[in-house]
Amino acid sequence: MILANDLYRAMPETRTTFLGREPVDQEWRAAFDQLITLSTSKRPQGPDFDLYVDELTREVGALVEKTRPDAIHAQYLGFALSLAFTRTAGKIPIIAIAHGPDVMAAERNERERETLHEVAAASAAIVTPTSALADRIDRLTGRRFTDLLTVIPWGIPLSYARVRDQPPDGTGPLSLVHAGRLDDNKSTITAVEALALTDQPHHLTVIGHGTLREYLEQRAIELGLRDRIQFEPFLPRAELWRRLPNFDAFVFTTRGLEAFGLVLIEAQAHGLPVAYSDLPGVREIMGNAGVPHTPGDPRSLAAALDEMGRNCHRSRALTMAALNNARRYNITTTGRRLRELTLRVIS
Repeated sequence: MILANDLYRAMPETRTTFLGREPVDQEWRAAFDQLITLSTSKRPQGPDFDLYVDELTREVGALVEKTRPDAIHAQYLGFALSLAFTRTAGKIPIIAIAHGPDVMAAERNERERETLHEVAAASAAIVTPTSALADRIDRLTGRRFTDLLTVIPWGIPLSYARVRDQPPDGTGPLSLVHAGRLDDNKSTITAVEALALTDQPHHLTVIGHGTLREYLEQRAIELGLRDRIQFEPFLPRAELWRRLPNFDAFVFTTRGLEAFGLVLIEAQAHGLPVAYSDLPGVREIMGNAGVPHTPGDPRSLAAALDEMGRNCHRSRALTMAALNNARRYNITTTGRRLRELTLRVIS
C-alpha cells in the first residue's frame, strides 16, 4: 500500500479507484479518487479457496460493472483478487503487477501456480520491477507469456529524502540499521550472527516486526550481543525516514526471492552505504553501489561490515554511489512509465 500510495499520486492525470481490503490508511485517500473496501471474508488457502474465489468474484464483478474502468491494475500476479478480476473483466484489459510473494507462492504450491497461470493468460501485460523477477516468472510459466512481460522499476518520492549534513568521517565501529519483516526469507538472523563475527564492535538497530522477533532477541543474548543489538518495533515510513540519516550504513539480508527491495533505495536516498545480499534482483537495482555478501552467510556479511568500517575513503565513495544510484528510482518515473503502458494497452 505504501508503494501504491506513492505510485498513484505520481499519476495525477489518471482517475484511480482502489479496490481492496481494510485497513486502508485514511491518509492515503489523496492517492485515489475512490476507495472501495471488500466485504468477502479472506480465505487465501485451504479447502475453502474455491468458495472464497467464487464469492469474491461475485462481489468484484458487481463493482467492476458499476465503476466500468478503462483498465484494471491487478496487484499481485496470481492472488485471489487478481483471479476474480480475470473472471469478471470481460473486454476490460488487465495489467497484472507482480510483487514477489505471489511468485514465491506459485513456486511452492501447484494450486497457486495454476492461479498464476490463469491470471497471466488473461492479462494484456505483466509488470515486474526487475528483469530478474521477469525471468523467474517467464521460467515458471514455461515461457508462454514472454511477450507480455514489461520491466518497470519501482521508485520512491526522492524529494522527501534527507541526507545528514556531515557524513561519517574516519574509521571505527559502525552504527548499522536493518528494517523490514522479521521472517525466515528476510533472514535477519544473518545480521545478528554476523555481529558476533566482526573484528570491530559494530552496533545494530533492528526495526520491524514478525514471527521471528522473539527468537532473534534470544539469539542476540546467547551470542553476548545484548549491548550491541537494539530491537525496535515497526515504524511508519515517515518516522523511519527521519531516523535513517542517524545511522552509518544499512544492512540487507534477504536470502531467497526479493522482488525489488524498496527499502534499499530508501536507505541509499538518505546517504547510507548498503551491505546487501548478492541476489540477482538486488544486484540489478544496486549496480555498483554497495558491498555484497553471500545470502544467509554471517561470516561473509561480517567481512563486508568490517570492510566498510575500516576504510573511510571507501565509505565516502559508497555514500556518493548510494545517492547517485537512488536517483535512478524516482516514483514519478515509475508512474509515468506505468501510465504510458496503460494507455498503450487501452488503445
